[in-house]
Amino acid sequence: MKKSTTLALTAIAFAASAATSAFAAEVVIGLITKTDSNPFFVKMKEGADAAAKKAGAKLLSAAGKQDGDTATQISAMENMAAAGAKTILITSSGDAIIPTIKKIQAQGVQVIALDSPVDGADALFATNNYKAGELIGQYAKAALNGKKPVIATMDLFPGHPVGAQRHNGFLAGYGLKTLDAKSNELAQPPEVVCMADSFGDAAKGQTGMENCLQKNANINVVYAINEPAAAGAYKALKAAGKEKDVVILGVDGMCSNGVGNVEKGVIGATSMQYPLKMAAMGVAAGLQYAKDGKRQSGYTDTGVDLVASKPMAGVKSIDTKTARGQCWGD
Repeated sequence: MKKSTTLALTAIAFAASAATSAFAAEVVIGLITKTDSNPFFVKMKEGADAAAKKAGAKLLSAAGKQDGDTATQISAMENMAAAGAKTILITSSGDAIIPTIKKIQAQGVQVIALDSPVDGADALFATNNYKAGELIGQYAKAALNGKKPVIATMDLFPGHPVGAQRHNGFLAGYGLKTLDAKSNELAQPPEVVCMADSFGDAAKGQTGMENCLQKNANINVVYAINEPAAAGAYKALKAAGKEKDVVILGVDGMCSNGVGNVEKGVIGATSMQYPLKMAAMGVAAGLQYAKDGKRQSGYTDTGVDLVASKPMAGVKSIDTKTARGQCWGD
């Protein structure tokens, strides 16, 4: 993050904390997540609730029924705008929400994307997902120590920018042929022998891994879009008696599924992101907009750290003890 951006966000946070209760009580902020079951979004909502409560603002919240449910997100945006929300924070489930974003912006609503980029949003507060992928890709290459990679990927679903950025970033970190961070397509160099859509779900990750093992029993690296999908892949590998022969990588930073599974050796390493920070910064920006009418703009990197129980030479990481102090969810 650039120094100027850091200073600007510090100023926003200071201004938000200095707002009077009378002012903040008039501020209505909306938060719309992809689902209300994923621990990442649960923690994000907790962070937004806490920040709004501290400032005396009103938080409206809603969530899709599952990842990809744009219809519910569209209805929630319209309802929140009608209820007086002047800033809406959203983790986009897809481009179908873009016309509604433009519609409510014309009504004076500021729209800030959290976690997932979406065209038309005023600003984005999110993990650098390409970098998150690069970090685990670098770790995987070091862990294989010169062995030829035979890779399976447990992806999100086709066309989603977060899924593409993590997947392609992983390949870049490994040093394989890939696509850049602007692409929503999934690269498949020869080293990737199987790709499965997990939708970030443990059960689908398990099924995807089972299918991949049927295609190629020599898989020795598994990239997973998140830690639940990684845990599902591990379950399939263990059932096949292959769990000790494969390096599994994920992204998120959950306490049990993430850091805990790194400690247990289920996952070799994971990239930790910070949903509480995203939410708190979003609420602060909403308070500032209500005060001065100036919209946020551009992208703000909310940070990512590689968590590994066994450090690798040349790959920067934090240990699980440090990660325990900043993990989230289950």
